[in-house]
Amino acid sequence: MNADAPTTVASTPTPPQAKKEHTGSRRMPFDVRQLSLVGVLLALVVVGALTKPDEFLAGENLRLILTQASVIGVVTVGVTFVIIGGGIDLSVGAIVALASVWATTVATQDFGLTGMLLCSLLVGLGCGLVNGLLIAYGPMVPFIATLAMLASARGLALQISDGNTQVVQVDAVLDLGIKDSYVLGIPPIVLVFALVCVVGWLVLNRTTFGRRTVAVGGNAEASRLAGIAVKRQRLLLYLLSGLCCGIAAFMLIILTGSGQNTNGNLYELDAIAAAIIGGTLLSGGRGTILGSVLGVLVFTTITNLFALNNLQTDIQQIAKGAIIVAAVLVQKGRSTS
Repeated sequence: MNADAPTTVASTPTPPQAKKEHTGSRRMPFDVRQLSLVGVLLALVVVGALTKPDEFLAGENLRLILTQASVIGVVTVGVTFVIIGGGIDLSVGAIVALASVWATTVATQDFGLTGMLLCSLLVGLGCGLVNGLLIAYGPMVPFIATLAMLASARGLALQISDGNTQVVQVDAVLDLGIKDSYVLGIPPIVLVFALVCVVGWLVLNRTTFGRRTVAVGGNAEASRLAGIAVKRQRLLLYLLSGLCCGIAAFMLIILTGSGQNTNGNLYELDAIAAAIIGGTLLSGGRGTILGSVLGVLVFTTITNLFALNNLQTDIQQIAKGAIIVAAVLVQKGRSTS
């Protein structure tokens, strides 16, 4: 055999699974689930137009729906990131309450709008930091760690407020909630919600942080072997969730003109439910900001319709529960197909 003859190296064939994953990564910008949510939303609008046409389609009511969706919507954006990353956050409602109470204490209000905003954001980040450290470096199960934070934050909020409603006395904050502050007829709270959604979408779909979030949620061990700092990524995700809670708390302060230890009640359930029906996989690795936003709008519109038609709250909760069960069953069906 001639030693000088060129050696032919057979090219390594691409595994079929890799090809499948590559082609599967091309997603349509608007999938079937999101289209179905748009359909549900349109159906709810039709129901509202038929049952209470003058009240439901009024501009003031539509602004009310968007305003109510904004606070829980910002929280849902943070929760969506956490779930996509393979975690869960049951403490978001309690963090919103703690941040709103801490930011409306007399001492904090002395620093004006800037001081209240910074306090709200720092409290949210601080709680998110504790959650992230316990889960990523503890390590503790996310369910247990965030459940402990839920109890602790609620208790601290009650202690700070002494069970009383803390009224905001800062005019600059109160002015953000009146019609004179609206931009083209849109409340500032709604504009903040839109900005958070756009930034969240860009971070999830156009940055390395977003790709790492999906990777860690899909397979944490494979992500670690690929060189991703899994623990740091999880810590950052809970910091992000805490930041969103801080923003939502300040929005709630503007909306109500007060801080209460009961703020954010059941926000964790509403946010998780909105993310689930929006297509976020509970086991992690998949989800969209757009789907979560549509989920928030669906739930908020249902609440508005029930209120306009004087229907009981218990029926409303049953309807929400049925929607959540249906969404999970659809997820199971798609994952097994």
